[in-house]
Amino acid sequence: MKKANPKTFVLDTNVILHDPTCINHFQENNIIIPLSVIEELDHFKRGNQVINLNAREFARTLDSIAGNEVFNGGVSLGRGKGKVRIVITKGLSVEIQDVFREDNVDHRVLSATFEANKENKGKVKTILISKDVNLRMKAKALGIPAEDYTTDRVTNVEELYSGKSTIENFDDNFLQKLYQPPFDVPAKQILKKIKSEAVPNKYYIMRNASRSILACLDQAMEKFRRIDKQVVYGIKPRNAEQTFAVDALTNSNIPLVSMTGKAGTGKTLLALASALQVRKNYRQIYIARPVVPLSNKDLGFLPGDLESKLAPYMQPLWDNLKVIQDQFPETDKNHQIINTMIKDEKLVIEPLSYIRGRSLQRIYFIVDEAQNLTPHEIKTIITRAGEGAKIVLAGDIYQIDHPYLDSQSNGLSYLIEHFKGQKLYAHVNLEKGERSELAELASNLL
Repeated sequence: MKKANPKTFVLDTNVILHDPTCINHFQENNIIIPLSVIEELDHFKRGNQVINLNAREFARTLDSIAGNEVFNGGVSLGRGKGKVRIVITKGLSVEIQDVFREDNVDHRVLSATFEANKENKGKVKTILISKDVNLRMKAKALGIPAEDYTTDRVTNVEELYSGKSTIENFDDNFLQKLYQPPFDVPAKQILKKIKSEAVPNKYYIMRNASRSILACLDQAMEKFRRIDKQVVYGIKPRNAEQTFAVDALTNSNIPLVSMTGKAGTGKTLLALASALQVRKNYRQIYIARPVVPLSNKDLGFLPGDLESKLAPYMQPLWDNLKVIQDQFPETDKNHQIINTMIKDEKLVIEPLSYIRGRSLQRIYFIVDEAQNLTPHEIKTIITRAGEGAKIVLAGDIYQIDHPYLDSQSNGLSYLIEHFKGQKLYAHVNLEKGERSELAELASNLL
């Protein structure tokens, strides 16, 4: 059987900023990087935001493999992989210029793809890879094949692991056993009756006509243990999912927890309260969120100093902390402890880019709005977890501010799909809004 010719992929700048390791994910196919993309990356290399770090990482990777051949026939990316080549874009091709008069990076990338197709005379399929939907539409209008970067894309977000199941018509004798010490029962017999997939640290609502009980399948999948509502630093769970979340957030045997849910379901509040509840087990509590400015540009053009520019992004975290603190009178020890922890930097709230590079030994690390992170950024955070650390990632996969991410391509969805079934991981999807009746109605209707 004749082997199919390798394809050629032309990479847009946003693909590289999304995943600086992207050139390693095209198997035997060849890669073209227009010189205009390299020039645009140069504008991103200064700064401490995630895209700046990604631009620098890609530059180092390319520099380590590039020689003079990278501008000619290309440089091999390794055994079984294709070549990467940088092409010089000398203005726009006539065909592109006839349609788009403006000479910019996007149009030069289009021109490079068009010229590569002409050079190959149709023998090798050349495809533009871009996270920019408008650029892909422009390409298709000109008959240029264009695709999204899908290497780290979740297949079906509607079937994403929820972390919980409901089991109806459960045997009353079994449920009665969970009310008696040691408040757990062997799992083997029950797992045979459960139709849903058995996963370590999965939560269950077990009920029949007379009673219901909350339970969790343990890490070794050997027993079900009963879950009780637990008040954490003055915050009491209001529903079953919140009770499950608190259990995962306070369990030191589960170092990685993710929570999803729409606005008002209590993700950030529960994570903060749980961290304060178990603070003695950790050296510090870090709470961070990614800063995603308009059009993914730097914050430099905004008025004021850096602190005033970042304040609006961090304010929701401070608001949640104030809610927890207000559960206690000002004279109460629990109220004062929070002020002391902030003063002594035992409790730190900062942008995610400020946390990078810090040691995560015995740190309770909460990342809010994690849906605005790429899969590569999620990996970077988790791989830095030191001994005794706990990482919590919370977000709404349907509420994304990042211009090049969606519910299928964001890092939080990617994490849930790939970590499901791991003994060190638990996930809970919070469904019911608890902020107020009005907030819940608006979230559902608007």
